[in-house]
Amino acid sequence: MLMLGFAGFMGILKIILMALAAFGLVDAAFRREDAFRAADKQNKVFWLIILGIALVVSYLFSILGILPIAGLVASIVYIVDVRPAVKQVSGGGPGRRRGGSSSDGPYGPYNGGR
Repeated sequence: MLMLGFAGFMGILKIILMALAAFGLVDAAFRREDAFRAADKQNKVFWLIILGIALVVSYLFSILGILPIAGLVASIVYIVDVRPAVKQVSGGGPGRRRGGSSSDGPYGPYNGGR
């Protein structure tokens, strides 16, 4: 019975590892390439490959191995360090407004022909 509880706990941890890697992978996929360069971080392709490998490794291997732990570290580094820097450079998340008022046009504020 104790082993079943331990296996359930390890399964939950495995799901958490996969969720962190998947979140980082999806977030990196929707960020702009030039934002990575502007934030002085590795490029977008590098992070997509690293986070993709982390996701696959966390799915295939036991959580007690070194590879899933390395994937966890890579996911945490992306979420804690790279993501905020890229987000700050790009001005927020995808689909967010970048300031201004609701009357701003593509070339500046619209004043109604005044």
